[in-house]
Formats: sequence, structure tokens, C-alpha cells
Amino acid sequence: MVSLETPVCDFGRPAPDFALPGIDGKTWTRDDCKGPNGLLVMFICNHCPYVKAVRERLVRDARELAGLGVGSVAIMSNDPSDYPEDSFENMQRIAAELDFPFPYLLDETQEVAKAFGAVCTPDFFGYNAGLGLQYRGRLDASRKETAPPDVRRDLFLAMQQVAETGQGPAEQIPSVGCSIKWRED
Repeated sequence: MVSLETPVCDFGRPAPDFALPGIDGKTWTRDDCKGPNGLLVMFICNHCPYVKAVRERLVRDARELAGLGVGSVAIMSNDPSDYPEDSFENMQRIAAELDFPFPYLLDETQEVAKAFGAVCTPDFFGYNAGLGLQYRGRLDASRKETAPPDVRRDLFLAMQQVAETGQGPAEQIPSVGCSIKWRED
């Protein structure tokens, strides 16, 4: 397992469009997922310990961000052939168990992850109402273990600022996680 850190935020970079199958049987696009005040795109998977450490917080933050007009979507881009826990069926199971309040989409070709420049799970891309990138940081101080409950909510506070002002914070701490499991060509 390779741990990677996300690059610095490329402020203003436009959100790539996509059309991906969701665990609900619907095909979702970027515009289906965005809210009036922004969009949070999360690259996650089921097997990664970094994601497992924050799944409940992802659900909490997405629910609260929806109240601020920020839509959220989770995309799974790993090749599940070596990681059966990341299968479509397991995506459905995990989303049901945790009551995901956002679409959970399968990027089987991995083209969407490449278009975004995603490198790890979790990898967060926070966009403003005009779909310009404003946040590329961590959820909070969690790593492979969940951080204490009173930890600073970096992603939530950044996206709250984006919803209110259209601008993300100048200082951002990169997310750290497992590398995306790219398909062998």
C-alpha cells in the first residue's frame, strides 16, 4: 500500500464533467451533483484504512454542507480486481450501511480520476458555485485512525467559506491516503 499526499490546490481550475453509473442504477453527471453554492467531489473506496477512518465524518459533513447549498458526490476509481472490497456490490453495501447522503459512483475506466488529477483515497476537490476549484485539502487530522472528536474540521470549514464567499482558504493541509489502484495497461 502506497501512501500519497495530494498536490497544492490549483485555484480556479474548472471541475471536469463526468457521466458515471451510481450504485442506485442512475447515471450521474457533475451538474446533477452540484448545489447552488458549490460541489464537493470525493474520491474514496471501501478498503482504504484512511477512508474507513473518516467515513462517518464524510456523511456528517456532506449532510451539513447540503444545508449550505453545497452538493457532494463520492467516486470510486480503484481497480477492484485486486481489491474485491471495492466491488460495485460492496459499494452498494457500504453506502446502505452508512446511509450515504450523496451519490456513490463507479469510475470503471478511471478516466474521471485522471481528469480530476486524483491521486489517493480520500482525495477531496471543493468547487465554488462557478465550479472553480477552491479546496484540495484534508477532511481533518485523521490518518489511518480517526482523529479525536473535537479536531478541527478542515474540509467542512473550507467548504463553508466557499459556500459563503466563493473563495477557499489560502492555507490548506494536503489530504493523505492510499494511492488509487490504477489498472494495468
